[in-house]
Amino acid sequence: MFMRIFSVIFALLVLSGCTNMKPTDFSGTTPQLRIEEYFAGHTRAWGIFEDRFGNLRRQFVVDIDGKWDGETLVLDERFLYSDGEKDRRVWTIRKIDAHRYEGQAADVIGIAFGEAHGNALNWQYDMDLKVGEGTLRVHFNDWMFLQESGVLVNRARVSKFGIEIGEVTLFFQKSLRKVEAAQLSFIQPPIDGGERRVASR
Repeated sequence: MFMRIFSVIFALLVLSGCTNMKPTDFSGTTPQLRIEEYFAGHTRAWGIFEDRFGNLRRQFVVDIDGKWDGETLVLDERFLYSDGEKDRRVWTIRKIDAHRYEGQAADVIGIAFGEAHGNALNWQYDMDLKVGEGTLRVHFNDWMFLQESGVLVNRARVSKFGIEIGEVTLFFQKSLRKVEAAQLSFIQPPIDGGERRVASR
């Protein structure tokens, strides 16, 4: 248990300074992260969104069902926010070579690009994100790190014109479809569609 906690804390410390990191910095690290293997089947993640001042703005849970056919990974993501709002995103991700990926989703602008080395993946894309009654086109710079425990730690820096406006932090765990409601007070059964929204003050 101590080693699991330590590995997650260490990953967060690494992620806190991820601005200048390169995926190749993690070549040779283990366990090796292959998203087509990790996300095949069911995965659950718990996440938070913080604004640029470190204020917690949203909490959410996402259930992900993944299918890999040897060439393409399809991820069906169903979000449930603590305020009851629901959202859904379907990613279609193609593996280009041993290290590179390209992905598309309905609310992603153009193509997302990913590069994986060792236990790390960097995933970058642009999105029209709902903010209040409007939308804001922002850039996501995602870093994921696979831990020995099987937990996948993810932090995304969200920016506009190169200026950071917030961060999303998630922890992924495999095969937790039957988590007790008492453990996750605002989790409900499978989520239908909705819209992604960032709360505004």
